Amino acid sequence: MSTPVELPVKPLSQIALVRLHLPTLPEALASLLRTIVVALFLLTFVLQPLLIPSESMERTLLVGDFLLFNKQVYAPSSAMSRWLMPYRPVERGDIIVFHHPKPPLLVKRVIGLPGDRLRIQDGRVIVNGVPLDEPYAAFEPAPPNDFRDNFPAKIYTDPQVDPDWWRQMQSLTRNGELVVPPGEYFVLGDNRNHSSDSRYWGFVPRQAIVARPLVIYFSLTRPSSTDVQQAADDRLGHERELAVRLTGFARWRRIFQVVH
Repeated sequence: MSTPVELPVKPLSQIALVRLHLPTLPEALASLLRTIVVALFLLTFVLQPLLIPSESMERTLLVGDFLLFNKQVYAPSSAMSRWLMPYRPVERGDIIVFHHPKPPLLVKRVIGLPGDRLRIQDGRVIVNGVPLDEPYAAFEPAPPNDFRDNFPAKIYTDPQVDPDWWRQMQSLTRNGELVVPPGEYFVLGDNRNHSSDSRYWGFVPRQAIVARPLVIYFSLTRPSSTDVQQAADDRLGHERELAVRLTGFARWRRIFQVVH
């Protein structure tokens, strides 16, 4: 049987006490300054918030969605910047943020790339002779509109169409198909029957594209004038549960949802 070994025990007075280090005022200010610098860098060069104001991208993006978008993904790149940030060209199916006269920024989906031959037949998009698979497209009820659903049109039938774009569209139409010129992109809203897009005002120049949405960071519950699947308001004034009243102002399930 082994003999137990007794370890020497130091008196409490000899035990070194670990002291918590509280930051000094200069250290705290330096840490706050670093946080502010990083936040300003992200908001200035990488991320920026955006509020969706209309129904044109339903149901991908809803009225009241707050987005963070990447401002560098499509930016002109050098060898050094490519090493720091992931750049790539604009691709069909991308949702993009771009400059536009009214309003200053719009969000739409890229459908036609430079060189594409594009037409819409009975609401179905056909690019280079192949119908697009568009699971994101929504067709909320709307009055018939032959210009909207059969594009490009041969007759000026919709007063919403920009006259300058109408003339340009006729010059770029070949055998019933619109040919997208170099450096230009054809965009549509996902809510096809309720979207003012390239059908009505023309192409988006490459230099006008500024960002790509990344994630929904918050979403306020807002009514939609086109979404018939949205539940109606309780107009009889019936009392709701307190929890519903407190939480119903936001669409909590959409928070941190990645945008596709």
